[in-house]
Parts: sequence; structure tokens; C-alpha cells
Amino acid sequence: MEESYQAAVRRERMQSIQALNFELKYMIVGHTTAFQEAFESFLRLAENRTRSLFEAAYRPMAKEAAEPVKELFTDISLYILGAETTVENAVLRFFDSLFPLVYSRLINPGITDLSEDYTECLRLTRQDINPFGHYSKNMVTELSKSLWASRMLSQALSLGTEVINTTEHAALTKECSRALVRMQYCPHCQGLTLIRPCVGYCLNVMRGCLASVSELDMQWREYISTLEYLTNEMGASHDLEIALTGIWNSINEAILHAQLNGPQLSATVDKVCGQPKQQEGNLSSGHIVPLKKATEAQTLVLAHASLNNRRREFINYMKRSRTFYASIAERLCDGDLVMRDSSTCWNGEDVVERSQAILSLHFSSPMSNTHLNSQKTFWWAESPESS
Repeated sequence: MEESYQAAVRRERMQSIQALNFELKYMIVGHTTAFQEAFESFLRLAENRTRSLFEAAYRPMAKEAAEPVKELFTDISLYILGAETTVENAVLRFFDSLFPLVYSRLINPGITDLSEDYTECLRLTRQDINPFGHYSKNMVTELSKSLWASRMLSQALSLGTEVINTTEHAALTKECSRALVRMQYCPHCQGLTLIRPCVGYCLNVMRGCLASVSELDMQWREYISTLEYLTNEMGASHDLEIALTGIWNSINEAILHAQLNGPQLSATVDKVCGQPKQQEGNLSSGHIVPLKKATEAQTLVLAHASLNNRRREFINYMKRSRTFYASIAERLCDGDLVMRDSSTCWNGEDVVERSQAILSLHFSSPMSNTHLNSQKTFWWAESPESS
């Protein structure tokens, strides 16, 4: 019978903790989904705008530029999701792939033989002659700031869900199970099936059972502060929308810079890579930058407003949950578990008057959970601005 009761209290405590965690986890998971959807919307609009730039202003290379553009935005997406890559590598890899196209389709549009060896030579030369000027480096700087904040927030949200899931499945020690049985079911042996534990008695038992969980309090407070910092950064100088939708303009400025310095670039490339075959005549292309479509701009504004509203709602809720782990015992003892409308209660030994309830704890060993304790440290990479 005692083993049956111990299984019951373990099941009941897990269900109680899951019920407490439900709203908190719902907010974190919901904001994670909202953030991801908004990010994907910004990313999709930014990629479409960049493709439109090539199709309208640089048509001779638009088809060939489609793959490098796709790779750039894929790399950005993977970076935010936590992949082992950097914004600098993604951007510079894009410009490495872009230079052979700009050189052969815009600067020297008469080139007919663009072999793999010659293309690779142009890619390597790009790193030495810097044909795109400071625009490529500026693009790295601007994107790094915003994408870093987004990456850290994405990881923080995932960590929050992981911590909550861990506390939900924290194992109860034998001492804790016995104390819970004594608190909840020992009165049944005397036929007192309706009597409930005294509040102070319940608090002592729960605090002992959840000692390692409550130790998360300081780290949880730090975690909330980190979330607040990251959400503020995303809404200020590190605005994700501005960074992503400005990519097309940075690329356009970089290409124009390379064209303006075409003769000097050609002279250097000829020395390093040789002179490729060219057809007679010189094909030129315009530099018409496409206008923003009203529907696209409207979609962007709505997505940005929605993300800002969700961000404010989320961080305000999370700030109210700063004491979640410090008060978890009080939350579990608040409700149907204890007697609040009766003048008597169970103190672990007998039925007593509430005013005379003895506050005692019938075991001393706190719950031990190595896996849970290993989850207590929250750490974050430094911002690119502070590195």
C-alpha cells in the first residue's frame, strides 16, 4: 500500500509541476514560433527584393546570381538557428561568388570563355583586390550586430524550454516520496480522508522535495534579464528587419563600386589570371534599381508591428515570472492540496487546530538531481560590438 501511495504522490507532483509550468512554457514556445515566423517573413522578403535587384538592374547576370543569393540567405538562416558558422563567412563567400559574374557580365561583358580555372582565379583575386570596396565589410558589420541578437534570443528561448522540461521530470528521492505520503495519505489510515495538510507543514515538505529546483532562482533571474536585454537590442540598433531588408542596397552599392573601378580591376585581373577570350563589341547594362512594391512594403510593416507587439507582451510576462523557481513550493501548496477553509488540518502526526499547527519537516535530505543541477548555468556569447 505504501509503494502504491508513493507512486501516486510522484505522479501527482509531476502533474502539479506540469500544470504550473504550462502557462510559462506556452508563452516561451508561442514567442519562439512567432519570432521564427516573423524572421522567415523578413528573410523571404529580403531575398525576393535582392533577386528583383538583379532581374531589374543587372539582368545579364540575374540567372547566374540566383544560386549565390539563395546560398547567402540560407547561411543567414542557419546562423540564426545556431549553426557553427559566422556572418562574415557567409557574406564574404557570397561576394567571392559574385565577383566572377560582375567581372564577366558587367565590367567585361564581352568575355566568352569563363572556364572553371578562370572563375576560381577571379574568386581568389577578389580577396586580394577588394573590388567591392568598403561595402562588403560594412554589410558584414551591420548584419553581425542584428543577427547576433537574433541568434542569441533564439538560443535563449530554446534553453528556457529545456530548463522547464527538465524541472517537470525531476526525480523525487525516496525520502521525499515518503514525506509526501506521510503528508497526504497517512490521515487515510485513521479514516480521515477529507482532512488536508497544514499550510506550514506542506511548505516544509515541498521545499525539501524541491530544494534543487528552487536553487535555479538566481540563474532564472539572470536568464530573464538576458531575455530583456536581447529583446531590447532587437528593437533598437539591432533591428532584424532593417538589417535584412537593407541587404539588397548594400549589394547594389558594392556592384556599382566595382563597375566604377572597372578599368583598374581589369588591369589587375589580367596580370593575375590572364586575358580571357572576348567577342567583338561591348555589351552594356543599365543600373536601374527596382522600386519597392507597395504590397511588399505593407506586408513588411505588418510583420514588423506584429513582432514588436509580441516581443513587448512576452518580455512583460517573463519579467513577472522572475520569482517562479523561488516560489514553486508556495505555488504547489496554494490550492486544493492544503486546508484553507477549515479550522483543522493535518500536521504529520495528528489533526490540529490551524492556529496551533506545528511547522515541522520530517526528513532532511533534499532531492538530488545531478542532471537538473547541470542545467543551472546560463551563459551567452559576447556581442560583436563588445568583442
